[in-house]
Amino acid sequence: MIKMNGFWLIKSAGLLAVTAGLLLSSAPASAQTSATSAEGAMLRSSVQDPGEYDKTGGPVKFEFKFKEGDKSRILSHVDEDVYVNRRLDRHSVLLNRISMEVVSEGEDGSGVVEGVFMTSENVVNRAGGTSTFVWGEEYESKFSRSKLGVYDISDRYFMPTVRDVPIFPDREVAPGESWTAQGHEAHDLRRQFYMETPYKVPFEANYSYLGTVTVKTKDESGQETEKKLHVINVKYNMYMQTPEPKEMMYYMDYPTVMMGYSDELIYWDNETGAIDHYTENFRIVMQSSYGNVYEFRGTADAEVTSFERVATEEKIADVEEQIKNLGIDDITVKKTDRGLTISIENIQFGGESAVLLESEKQKLRKIAKILEGYPDNDILVSGHTAHYPGGADPQKLSEDRAASVADYLVQLGVKDKYHVFTQGFGDKKPIDSNATAEGRAKNRRVEITIMDE
Repeated sequence: MIKMNGFWLIKSAGLLAVTAGLLLSSAPASAQTSATSAEGAMLRSSVQDPGEYDKTGGPVKFEFKFKEGDKSRILSHVDEDVYVNRRLDRHSVLLNRISMEVVSEGEDGSGVVEGVFMTSENVVNRAGGTSTFVWGEEYESKFSRSKLGVYDISDRYFMPTVRDVPIFPDREVAPGESWTAQGHEAHDLRRQFYMETPYKVPFEANYSYLGTVTVKTKDESGQETEKKLHVINVKYNMYMQTPEPKEMMYYMDYPTVMMGYSDELIYWDNETGAIDHYTENFRIVMQSSYGNVYEFRGTADAEVTSFERVATEEKIADVEEQIKNLGIDDITVKKTDRGLTISIENIQFGGESAVLLESEKQKLRKIAKILEGYPDNDILVSGHTAHYPGGADPQKLSEDRAASVADYLVQLGVKDKYHVFTQGFGDKKPIDSNATAEGRAKNRRVEITIMDE
């Protein structure tokens, strides 16, 4: 298992895309534990805002603890309504998947962190939408953070969106005590407004230490145990007017006002010096120079999750042995950049469709038994087609077939939909010649990766 000491949750996402003049997705990847629709069920949290906290523990000193080599995976889930010019444009669900590593630690208790942020969107009301999430855009980031929580990050990086939250005072804090600290949000508006650096909106955050709660958890051996978490409420309002950009063309749109609020509960593990999970309500309103108003109202939540390293020679041999014993044909197992990949070659669907044949469902039911042995690892399903001139669009077909396999794995209960992702590569990554029937059969494949990162 990956060591979790010294890690914390990082909010991500932001304003992501404008299509036909409409801003389509947004929000800090923060969190709340109640859903606004049946499709928006939140990620599981250990504590569901109990409302009563133990305040008998006395003063506590809060500090981040960084240890070189510590790694973590963070999942944050955003459930929001998007309004354009006061009309509901759509309900949207976003998933942010973040892989982080402490690459160095300072003598002053600070840490330098590198990571990859992936943001994926599943629009609930999209016709024909699948239940799983398509693997989305990736952002790299590198920053340092002090033991009290202050960021030092270059304008090269657009993630994380919300920075300097939490920041702790350099003293002990008693239950019921409050403090304030400066922070800011940094949004990626390159595609919308051609801004080449993060659009930063400052705020003053108000913190209150509410007390502690005791939650049940599992140790590395799988044994159930209890741990104490410190609950901190963070609230802030933000408002910023933007002056007209220099060298702006007369036809260019730009944000003139950004405002909003956040109301967050942080569940802090003081033994590891890290956030265990958090929940949040948020609202963001942005007005542009063209007079358009974009509003995002929602909830989200996030959790740090551990995972098992699977792309080892031992694990590959074990999976190969299981496949042999289960009698599954046309399967290869290999190590890839993302983890351990099970490649299902010559997978059969209805003619030029994504409808799984019963023979392939039987095969997937067997593979599911293998996947169930890795409960802490996410799954990435990749679709590939053979090159066949005159047939269906290979890119869309590969995407639909990957989604079909992923949806079936979710139906089998291997994972919930927040831990299964899909990709389609069309006919761009053949592993054999398309000149023969045998080669095309190998190229027509679906790859299921048990993810390491």
